[in-house]
Amino acid sequence: MDIQTLYQKTILFAAERHGEQKIPCSNIPYIVHVSNVCMEIIFAATHTNGFDLPLAMQVALLHDILEDTPTTENELETQFGVAVTEGVKALTKNENLPKAEQMPDSLRRIREQPKEIRAVKLADRITNLQPPPDYWTQEKIRQYHLDSILIYNTLKDENTFLAERLLNESRMYKKYFIAK
Repeated sequence: MDIQTLYQKTILFAAERHGEQKIPCSNIPYIVHVSNVCMEIIFAATHTNGFDLPLAMQVALLHDILEDTPTTENELETQFGVAVTEGVKALTKNENLPKAEQMPDSLRRIREQPKEIRAVKLADRITNLQPPPDYWTQEKIRQYHLDSILIYNTLKDENTFLAERLLNESRMYKKYFIAK
C-alpha cells in the first residue's frame, strides 16, 4: 500500500474512533493533535537515515487510541498489525501504576521498541508543549516541564532532529511557570 493510502486509512480510523473528542480546553477536534504528531514524524523522517515512515506514521496517528477510546488491542492488531499495536501499547500509560511511576515505566517500554516509536514519543511531547490549561497549578506545569526534560534526556540520542526540537520547545515552555 502506498504511503498516502496508508495515511488516509489510518487517519480515518483514528478520526472515527476519537469521534467528538477535543483537545483539552479547546473546541479543536482531537484528530488535529494526532495529525500534528504525524507531521513532526514526516519531517523527522527526512532527517533520519533508515527510518520506517509507514510504521512511525501509523503509530503517530494512533498513539492515543488505546488510552482515549474504546478501541481494543485486538481491533488495532487486526487493522494495522502487530508492530503498530506493540508501538501504540508502549506509548500507552499504565494507569494501574502510581502517577510518579507512569512516565518512567512508559519510557522503559518505549526504549524496547524500534527507533520509530521513540520518535513518536518525542513528537508527541513536542506538540503537547502548548500553553497549559488555565486550571493547571504551577506545580503541575513544572512537573510537565520536568517530564519533558526526562523524555529528552532518555530519548535524545534516538532522533537528533526531534530531540533538538523538544529541547527548544521545553525551554520556551518554562515561561509558563517562571513568569507567574
